Amino acid sequence: MNHYPKQPPAKKFKPASPSDQQKRKAAMQCGPSRLSVEEQRRSLPIYQARPHIIGQLRQLDCAVIIGETGSGKTTQIPQYLYEACIGRQGVIAVTQPRRVAAISLATRVSEERKAELSKLVGYTVRFEDATSEETKIKFLTDGMLLREAIGDPLLRMYSVVILDEAHERTIHTDVLFGVVKSAQKKRKEQGKQPLKIIIMSATMDVDMFSRYFNSAPVLYLEGRQHPIQIFYTKESQSDYLQAALVTVFQVHQEVPASHDILVFLTGQEEIEAMTKTCRDISKHLPDSCPQMVVMPLYASLPHFQQLRVFHNAPKGHRKVILSTNIAETSITIPGIKYVVDTGMVKAKKYNPESGLEVLAVQRVSKAQAWQRTGRAGREDSGICYRLYTEDEFENFDEMTVPEIQRCNLASVVLQLLVLKVPDILTFDFMSKPSPDSMQAAVKQLDLLGAVERKENQIVLTPLGKKMAAFPLEPKFSKTILLSPKYHCTEEILTIVSLLSVDSVLHNPPAKRDDVQTARKKFISSEGDHITLLNIYRAFKNLGKNKEWCRENFINGRNMAMVSDVRSQLRDICLKMSMPLESSRTDTQNIRQCLAHGLFMHAAELQPDGTYTTVDTHQLVAIHPSSILFHCKPACIVYNELLHTSKCYMRDLSVVDADWLFEAAPEYFRQKLKTTKK
Repeated sequence: MNHYPKQPPAKKFKPASPSDQQKRKAAMQCGPSRLSVEEQRRSLPIYQARPHIIGQLRQLDCAVIIGETGSGKTTQIPQYLYEACIGRQGVIAVTQPRRVAAISLATRVSEERKAELSKLVGYTVRFEDATSEETKIKFLTDGMLLREAIGDPLLRMYSVVILDEAHERTIHTDVLFGVVKSAQKKRKEQGKQPLKIIIMSATMDVDMFSRYFNSAPVLYLEGRQHPIQIFYTKESQSDYLQAALVTVFQVHQEVPASHDILVFLTGQEEIEAMTKTCRDISKHLPDSCPQMVVMPLYASLPHFQQLRVFHNAPKGHRKVILSTNIAETSITIPGIKYVVDTGMVKAKKYNPESGLEVLAVQRVSKAQAWQRTGRAGREDSGICYRLYTEDEFENFDEMTVPEIQRCNLASVVLQLLVLKVPDILTFDFMSKPSPDSMQAAVKQLDLLGAVERKENQIVLTPLGKKMAAFPLEPKFSKTILLSPKYHCTEEILTIVSLLSVDSVLHNPPAKRDDVQTARKKFISSEGDHITLLNIYRAFKNLGKNKEWCRENFINGRNMAMVSDVRSQLRDICLKMSMPLESSRTDTQNIRQCLAHGLFMHAAELQPDGTYTTVDTHQLVAIHPSSILFHCKPACIVYNELLHTSKCYMRDLSVVDADWLFEAAPEYFRQKLKTTKK
């Protein structure tokens, strides 16, 4: 049964003729590696519409472009604009929700332009800049463009801003919508060079986007590269992991080895566990079965392992890629013929009443399901197995709930205040967050000392202005700014840097005992933060040795990134003339500083051996990956909560109740049960 998403009424471009499609199919069957770059570009569905697109975009200030997954819109439209001299007077910006996509797309487009990366084509992601004065096409994460807007609200460097994967509605993208819309309007009013805005996605509520951007015309690119068959389960699945496993091995035993499989799961632990299971089962299959090469893919995986998924499997072998939603959009993995969609994703949920922000496993939206399905039709016809019934799919939300309506808005409010938005409570959001969420964010920033009220207006305090200078969550900015008081700025910079990148710890389940043995020498009974600090110090003292990283199951690339992040944060501190002292062996100072910065993320031990958060008395548990998992300290602070079977605290430090009282006496007067010693 063939199912295709219902597309909204929009301007349609003529699809490729049958003869063109046959040529394209014949070309693609040769395999992408055998085609020249120019032939690959011409084989994309979007190529037929190139003159129409250029003609339309030349005339329009703002446009919404819908193009099915695989149409080539993300890599080609920036090039079409550049080739047609549209926007050449400035830089063409292309935003992506994820750093992996921004980097891989910039790399691909630079190859297509036969240009060195960072010259004509470059990218900017948090703590990494691969651009130069020559850069004219710039891929960047939405968060980075937002930070640039803080320095220049009119975004004068850019002539075109392409907001790609708009359907994902990340918190930064939603704020960017308002920022670029305002910049376009002000540039027009001030007679400056116009700003062209292009919003792109494979699936989205086009009416909402068009209305928000002043009735912008919608351009629809017809033509999926290849047809995709969709199969649903007959019955609801109680265990999606087991269903995924069964489906993978059914397909594996029935189809040719050259057909690779992509499975969508929710997180690292799930993926690592299934990777081990798949490898174990595949060893016992009959010789008639192809060899199985199982590859995990998630954000914190070492970079060289992420890149493996893009390489072809050896002859007679099948790639089985187990991925988070990192593979859902923008990156194309060659060889994928089958997609197994569990219909689940891990997403943030925030409750302003309780103040709890947790990562929870939940159903995807229809838009996400279609994005996943599209991964199967990039190089040839494909099949998607949806591990849910058709009735269940019909009950999915049409679109993903915007992140801005389900997460802590403290960072957003801080950014809006730095952007000098006149009234943050009436900011022009496409989807307005609840007043409760905005008020809760203001309250948090007030507790951190970042804002105050002046003449019924919320304004930044001098401390708040300093906090906004750091590309970090407000709690971490505050912790760094507090560190001189505790003479441990060097250590806090290290810890915050370690928490700001993907995990530096690599924990392959098959080598659990080896991992524990290797880590013993770094473990601190004071918690995960000090343990991470010990690991970084050893890494630095041994000259950042790659072999040492392998032996100790440390992600060397992420460690190198920690060094870069730390260096940039240190530069910000130096610009503020902050004293950069080290506490050396005194770890109590470090934990005191963490307690003062993370006081809103505190929990205490109850008489029955459980933990509850100090603020709302929510039942929480120490995550099994924590150094403190088998310990029962009386009082702890944590970095984040993760909700799976329980509500788990991650990245912990042991603290004294007294330190929390000192951090915010009024806040804790009624909240903390522990009696002061």
